[in-house]
Amino acid sequence: MIISKAVVVAVLRQRGQHVRADFVDRELPERIDSAQHGGLLATLRLDLAELADAASE
Repeated sequence: MIISKAVVVAVLRQRGQHVRADFVDRELPERIDSAQHGGLLATLRLDLAELADAASE
């Protein structure tokens, strides 16, 4: 699954995790491949279903 970096950053900021959002903004590409970066997304406690819901809003 490909996820927009903007969606990930927005979800983290909604949670109040601004430092993590800044890290993602600096380090990850604009289009995040969940297969390639799944470990990092799991470390950040980001659920792919939650990200897909956020992207569809």
